Amino acid sequence: MCRNIRTLYNFAPPATEEEIRAASLQFVRKLSGFNKPSKANEPAFEKAIEAVSTAAHELLDGLITAAAPRDREIEAQKARARATQRFG
Repeated sequence: MCRNIRTLYNFAPPATEEEIRAASLQFVRKLSGFNKPSKANEPAFEKAIEAVSTAAHELLDGLITAAAPRDREIEAQKARARATQRFG
């Protein structure tokens, strides 16, 4: 599940709300063990996603770096090359 969580910091353009929410959803799914919670657990699941998303925003906004922002397309090409080498 968590293999889908990607680094969101120091990219140009910055991470979108959708990317942060998707990473938060994957994190909560991993912690809870639920891919989709029951109706009884849905409020707690959604509350946790919002809390993780808020924490992620605070983290990304608070980090400081002197490095130049990474280009998303170049990083995606590198990931594809690694996958090709790994999986053939």
